[in-house]
Amino acid sequence: MDSLCGSVRLDTERLGVDAFRDGWEARIGDGFALPKFSHEATVGTAVTGLASRVGDSVITDFETATRVRVDSAVPDNGELRVYVVHRGAYLLRGERDTTTVTAGRFLLCRSTGLTGYEVAAGTVARVIGLPAEAVGVLAGGAHATGPVTAPEVRMLLAHTGAVQSTLDDLGESGVHASRNALVELVRGVSHGYLDAAEPGMAGPLVRSARRFADHLLADPELNPTLLARHLNVSLRTLHRAFASTGEPVAAYIRRRRLEQARRELLSPSRRTVAEIAAHWQFADSSHFIRTFRRQYGRTPSQYVREHRR
Repeated sequence: MDSLCGSVRLDTERLGVDAFRDGWEARIGDGFALPKFSHEATVGTAVTGLASRVGDSVITDFETATRVRVDSAVPDNGELRVYVVHRGAYLLRGERDTTTVTAGRFLLCRSTGLTGYEVAAGTVARVIGLPAEAVGVLAGGAHATGPVTAPEVRMLLAHTGAVQSTLDDLGESGVHASRNALVELVRGVSHGYLDAAEPGMAGPLVRSARRFADHLLADPELNPTLLARHLNVSLRTLHRAFASTGEPVAAYIRRRRLEQARRELLSPSRRTVAEIAAHWQFADSSHFIRTFRRQYGRTPSQYVREHRR
């Protein structure tokens, strides 16, 4: 079997309750190991599943007849996960709150901050995990949710189902193509639902955009379009997130550049006003002086004289 892929069927009725409770580990191909879980389950529990690896991504289907609870901390690797619940409910516990994915819904989120989870009896679900950097969406605690009947989600489910049914027969190029298609389909789900995601998304998105902008204030290429592209969201989504703060994204960039220029006026850098204006991407010294006066009520030269007395 190709070392880049593989699948294993998990049936606790065959493995035995002790093996399930104490954790199982299955090795496939060239050193690939499925993660070990420590579940609390009652004697006679019936949990079946199929976990399939596609390059650096894993698709897991499972069905449980009884309630399953995991209280130990989930590895905090920042992985991006898509939880698709067909029946029952999947409850994710975080450090500050709890999120429940009910039947007929999906949740796209990062694994960051998860401390455990609980699966209701009778749950049938599919969980897709892949590196967050491959998709490039959902900073911090942001998440997207919606119905499993959405066209983007149906396409994702169709693809992952086809991958699971053909994985053992795929060659290296097929695995590579399947993984890349998986990334694009997850990205399509995220883009389709970020605008409709819960209001809680705006805060983390704005914070991430601000951090990125602050690193590039002296870059002439910095603008809202560059920020949106870096965060893999639409420009409309970025503008809507900043609208919730009362300060447009372009205004934030302009204000932060002006703040840095003001600090430099009092630093021992010995740059002229024109040089400072150019460094912080103002069109020219006249434009910088006008903007500075509007913001601080005095010209750069007046500001320097007042603070160096």
